[in-house]
Amino acid sequence: MSGLVLKLSPKERVLINGAVIENGDRRSRLSIVTPDANILRLRDAIHPQEANTPVRRVCYIAQLVLSGDVAKEDARLQLLRGIEQLSQVLTDVDSRDLLSLATSAVLEDQHYLALKQLRALLPREERLLGARLS
Repeated sequence: MSGLVLKLSPKERVLINGAVIENGDRRSRLSIVTPDANILRLRDAIHPQEANTPVRRVCYIAQLVLSGDVAKEDARLQLLRGIEQLSQVLTDVDSRDLLSLATSAVLEDQHYLALKQLRALLPREERLLGARLS
């Protein structure tokens, strides 16, 4: 995760290697130089009960790696299978591009980037599920 830059809003919280850190009253910027640090913005966190859709479930697995709750080696196959299953349903060009980037990120152990790409699919999934329920 070398080279990651976190831009934090006032009072924003982030989980770094198991410790919750809260920003002060001003915006700040942190450069993470330690490779393989476990980092998760708490505003991006999906709670277990919220992992109730296909995209959210795959995001949750990536999140578990970032929080340090699951080893990246243990999650790799689950993430790749989940991304493959999503690619069978989300067939538009934009979704395919995001899934391809997420796959590459997982293969390169860039789980923060993988989560970012997967989270970009959440609005699409909501629209599709909303259309299906209507």
